[in-house]
Amino acid sequence: MVQIPKTPAPASSATRSVPTSADVARLAGVSRATVSYVLNNTSAVRISEPTRRRVHEAAKELGYVPHAAARSLRAGHSRMVLMPAPSFPVGPLYSHFLSDLQLALGRLDYTVVQHGSVGLHGDEAARAWAELRPVAVLVSGSGLGPKGVTVLKRSGARAVVTLGPESAEGAHALLMDYEAVGHCAARHLYGRGRRRIGVVVPEEEGLESFSAPRLEGVRRALSGTDATVTPLPLAYEEESAARLAARWGDLGLDAVFGYNDEYAMLLMRALQDAGVRVPADTAVIGADDLMLGRLLRPRLSTVHIELPSGRDLAELVDRAVRNPGAAPGTHKVLGATVVHRESS
Repeated sequence: MVQIPKTPAPASSATRSVPTSADVARLAGVSRATVSYVLNNTSAVRISEPTRRRVHEAAKELGYVPHAAARSLRAGHSRMVLMPAPSFPVGPLYSHFLSDLQLALGRLDYTVVQHGSVGLHGDEAARAWAELRPVAVLVSGSGLGPKGVTVLKRSGARAVVTLGPESAEGAHALLMDYEAVGHCAARHLYGRGRRRIGVVVPEEEGLESFSAPRLEGVRRALSGTDATVTPLPLAYEEESAARLAARWGDLGLDAVFGYNDEYAMLLMRALQDAGVRVPADTAVIGADDLMLGRLLRPRLSTVHIELPSGRDLAELVDRAVRNPGAAPGTHKVLGATVVHRESS
């Protein structure tokens, strides 16, 4: 019988101690209170720049990081802003906006945590978020109801902010009027003499809260005119676009609003491959004003969407955290303007 020798655990891992703020204070030659003020970025106490450097250098040398849970206990709340991961495909424009927001919150000394809540919706998702005891929750899209807001606030969340086309009772709301995007696109196409207008409706799950109001915006813009509106279900796949382009002649459309630039570019390429001339036979317009649309030939017309700056939204969250008793506010934050290029 062959015996496999046991491998002893490294002795150093058992004896290695976790550095504390007291160790940092001794190495930097300052008090533990000074270490706390510096590493917690406390603005109420003045600390000289040389002292700050010594504390940071000592902490780096020892491998010390502040204990978030202990800091939360002392403050009575955490500095965690929870952002549930979007349940819909995030495009370049929205991805850049989220990155800008996270950076701005970090500058205000908040820790941003993205929470994956796949399979959880509404109040059930809110309970999962509440377990982490965030000081603020920033929810994009829709689905959060008043019960979910109550659950979050009872768990200690000082601010609940929704970002999307709908508001939730008890939460601060940043309303994004996605109808305005479709309205702008439709008025532009109608003004260019187009009367048989198709509207791409993405088949991807999670995009309904964006696509439905954009389609409604088109219908509202063309209500009472001689134009017709045809919804066009489309998956974000070359095969799906090719199938739609193959029956374009039967549809009899002379223009299409592609939902956004990505779907518009996908469909425009398929139309050109099928022999449909853009814009001579069919005008095409997207939305989001992505740089790639300017590199196509013909250059893609688009609806430029003006999102709130990450800094402005971070400051709104910070004000709500510092004043949790304030009445929830509602703000309209999305602007939309057409950028006319060669495709329309």
